[in-house]
Amino acid sequence: MVATLLSGQAVAQGIYTCVDGNGRKITSDRAIAECMDRTQQEITPGGVVKRVIGPSLTSAERTALEEKQRKAAELGAQQAKEKRRERALVQRYPNKQIHDGERALALAQVNEVGNAAIKRMQELTEQRKLLNGELEFYKNDVGKAPPPLRRQLEENDTNMAIQQRFVSDQEAARRRVNQRFDDELAKLRQMWLPMGVPATPVAPVTSGAARVTGNNNAGY
Repeated sequence: MVATLLSGQAVAQGIYTCVDGNGRKITSDRAIAECMDRTQQEITPGGVVKRVIGPSLTSAERTALEEKQRKAAELGAQQAKEKRRERALVQRYPNKQIHDGERALALAQVNEVGNAAIKRMQELTEQRKLLNGELEFYKNDVGKAPPPLRRQLEENDTNMAIQQRFVSDQEAARRRVNQRFDDELAKLRQMWLPMGVPATPVAPVTSGAARVTGNNNAGY
């Protein structure tokens, strides 16, 4: 009876087989220690492969495998995120006309702020001309000018420098807006094509912003 029970247990557990490092085929009723560094199979008594057991990993190998799996998972998550972003993008811009319209609107908002700074610079330039007229009375020697005039000259210099930096920042903002829409358009063209949406060549986009020409320091 005991022999019968043991025999039934062995059948239930299956048979393990592998080829060791010396080329010997080994068979056992349990996992084979000599083949822990290589693949072994668990088969049924009828010879059907029940499962394949991979080689046991060392600590370093296990760490490397986990790192590889982690990177693969991160890449998969990033790709899924990018796919969601692309779907949202094409839903927002179903055609080039809508995309061009939003580009123009974004540039107009930047230009509105930049034009206000340019207008202020023009006012400061006119103010400087008046101050220079007063300074001529002192032979254009700031050291001989009274304190109120010197203070006004310094404030004019400071305010002009601030506005010049502001205008420069708006130029950079315009470049960023155009770059963003150019990058989006490159992606959209690829997504529009399978949808049968015409992707006409990009027409040159003009910002329409007023620009200060000549010497911004006129009157200095």
